[in-house]
Parts: sequence; C-alpha cells; structure tokens
Amino acid sequence: MDHIRYALSTGQSGRNGLADVRFVHNPLPDTSLDHISLHTRIGELVLSSPILINAMTGGAEETESLNYAFGEAARAAGVAMAVGSQMAAVRDPVLAATYAAARRANPDGVLFANLGSEATPDQAMRAVEMIEADALQIHLNVVQELVMPEGDRDFTGALRRIERIARAVGVPVVAKEVGFGMTAEAAGRLFEAGVAAVDCGGSGGTNFAAVENARRDKPIDWFDDWGIPTAASLLEAGAASPSGSLIGSGGIRTGLEAAKAIALGADAVGVAGAFLRVLREEGTEALAAAIRAMHDELRLVMAAVGARTVAELRRAPVVVGGDTAVWCAARGIDASKLARRSIRSRTE
Repeated sequence: MDHIRYALSTGQSGRNGLADVRFVHNPLPDTSLDHISLHTRIGELVLSSPILINAMTGGAEETESLNYAFGEAARAAGVAMAVGSQMAAVRDPVLAATYAAARRANPDGVLFANLGSEATPDQAMRAVEMIEADALQIHLNVVQELVMPEGDRDFTGALRRIERIARAVGVPVVAKEVGFGMTAEAAGRLFEAGVAAVDCGGSGGTNFAAVENARRDKPIDWFDDWGIPTAASLLEAGAASPSGSLIGSGGIRTGLEAAKAIALGADAVGVAGAFLRVLREEGTEALAAAIRAMHDELRLVMAAVGARTVAELRRAPVVVGGDTAVWCAARGIDASKLARRSIRSRTE
C-alpha cells in the first residue's frame, strides 16, 4: 500500500521520449475506421487489443479490491491485465486471494502472472496456477531494490533463472523492466534465454526510485533521475532482436503515445500509473471508459497514417529527433531508417 500511495503522490514525469517521435503525414492513407483491427500478438499469445493494464499490486488485504476492479475494467474494455508481484502469496498462500481477485472478476480474460527474477521454476508455476495465468511476467527492478530499504542486494544468476523458468512454465514469459529501461545487450540475452517478449519499461512513468526514496529516512536522490526513456528503450530492444515481441511501457497516457510506441516496435503497450489514478479518483466504469477512449484515439492515428492493423502501424514512417536521436546516434542505432520505411509497398 506504500507503493500505491507513493506512486500516486510522486506521479509521472512524462519524460518518456515519445515527444521526440513524429509520424510522417500520409495524404493518401487508403484506410477506413471501419476496417481497422486492434488485434495483436505477443509471441503465440493473441490479444484483441494492444493495450495492457500493466502490473501494479497485490499481497495486502486492501489490494484485493483493487485487483478485482482492474479485472472488471479489463473485462469491460476487452484488454489483458497483469497482477503485481506474487512472491508475497507464494510465501504466504493466505494472500493468494488478493491476486486471484483479477481472475474472479474476469474469468475468460487474458491475465499475466508476475514474479521477480529471484523466483525459481517451481515458484513461477505456482504463480501461474494461482490466477490461471495466460502468461508470466518476470520483472527486473535492480535500481528499485537498491533504493528500497528492505530490498535485495544480490542480483547474480538472474538470466539463468529466467531461462529455467521459460523452459518450465508452459506459458509465454515476458521479461519486464519496471521503469528504468532496456538495453540492446540485455534484450538480446533475454531473447536468447527463451523469453517470448521483452517489456521495455522505460523511464517517464511511475518512478520507483522516487517511490522507494519516499520510504527511506535518508533518500538516495540521484537514483531519481536514473534510467533510459521509453522511446530509446524500445529502439534499443528492437535493435537487439527485430523479430522479437516487444511491449512498450513507461509513462504512456494517450492513444497517440501508444501509437508512437507501436511505431517504434512495440506489439503491445502497458499502462499502469495513468490507469491507477483514474481507478482511484473516478472508479471502475471510468477506467473502462478511459481504456475505450484510448482505443478510439489509437484507431484515429492508424486511420491517419494508413495502418489497418497493429502490424502495419509498426511499419509506419516516423521521424525521431531530440534527445532520443542523440541517444541513438551515441549507441549506434540507426533511427533514420524509420523515416524511410513504408506501411505497404508502392505496388499494393
């Protein structure tokens, strides 16, 4: 509950780098809103929407009602949902109901289980079974743990554990950063280890260094400005494995930002902090309405650029400028090729 309170009070910086991305206008899009499909895939998992309610909470009595409400909103809006880290319930099964509430609210929906990289294959399978999950997120939160007063200090062997989990659980595994960004090197190693997707989790959204610093007697303030923004994180991960499934997350609040994340390579887009605020301030029905509004905005962008599907939107030409372009140049990522591509060939 500390995390929920401080996530709301610290807010989101909005510096996710997506303002550096501009779509190339298409005067002849040859599209119709009636013909646009939002279906997408994460590995072999088929989703009816690229929008995902990303992992937030669970493990305390008060969080059961939150996960139930998120599950209701996910069902009403037709989107997938991830629960927060289930390690508390793996260690104390009494807490399992705080996560399973999402499944009770959404019996037929797509749910992602969630554990940290310290988990064993047995613990991962228990987390999946707990909520009858369709996929499993393994979150990577080194900086959060370092700032957290009671956090972990040993991060050895994480990749090997993720590889063993990916082989064992029987559902797609998503390696998820929690807001400090992804690198090409790390993404490449994760795909080689067998994960189905990488959630780039860039900076610009909920800042878990700031959240944990708010809980410390002596803050480590310089970690509050740590991380790789969402736009650069997506370009990093895409450079590592162009064919691998990517999820864009980190401060995404609108359909336009979601569309930009997809154009940078994301197959789906995770939203957490913005949805949490709507749920806490306005309720479940308002959250479902906000997700539907994001769908509407996304369709408008797709119609404007001539993308009939999410896969086509991933090929829409965009120009990358500002700090994101500087980052790409320094890291050897050719972002200029994104401006020269085309959704469909000239002969179509």
